[in-house]
Amino acid sequence: MSSDNQHLKGTTTVGIACSDAVVLATERRATMGNFIASKTAKKIYQIDDRIGMTTAGSVGDAQQIVRIISVESKLFKMRRNEPITIKGITTLLSNLLSGQRYFPLMVQLIVGGVDKTGPNMYSLDPLGGRIEETNIVATGSGSPITYGLLEDRYHKDMTSDEGAELAIRALHNAMKRDSASGDGIDVVVITKDGYKQLDEEEVNNKRAALN
Repeated sequence: MSSDNQHLKGTTTVGIACSDAVVLATERRATMGNFIASKTAKKIYQIDDRIGMTTAGSVGDAQQIVRIISVESKLFKMRRNEPITIKGITTLLSNLLSGQRYFPLMVQLIVGGVDKTGPNMYSLDPLGGRIEETNIVATGSGSPITYGLLEDRYHKDMTSDEGAELAIRALHNAMKRDSASGDGIDVVVITKDGYKQLDEEEVNNKRAALN
């Protein structure tokens, strides 16, 4: 991956807290101004067995954060003999981002998953601001488009299947209007049983039902 990749940006990411899970979803386009630099950009990362993170912003900065926080998660598990909590990992991320405030890491993050307290989700800004998200959240250039649909259709008792369908619908709509979003959708469903990425066929079938 070339050094230019650190400047790729333009994204829509979505997080949905369900009754039994957290759903994270992103599209795959990365842009450099008006140029579509990648159609297969990875924007969801598995941080621990039941924790995922979406990234919007600078690809290079996001990859650096993923490397650091993945190691910290593994070290915590080795020392404590138990997995780190969502709150714990977002505290580490907040401290990391805040410590770089004079040379900020240009990212917006959604961190979600299931720990011993149940499904949890947080959003973080480039300066380390951390907000607990109890229902829906979106980041990136296409997020204003997704919020209207997410606000209208979300409900507290949503199942993971319903959450995945809503995330796909929100991204599908964002990709129609935001030129920096497009080229496919990645969806991850995290439950107490583990971390699962929906396969391409399943996502495409759900998208086809929207047309």
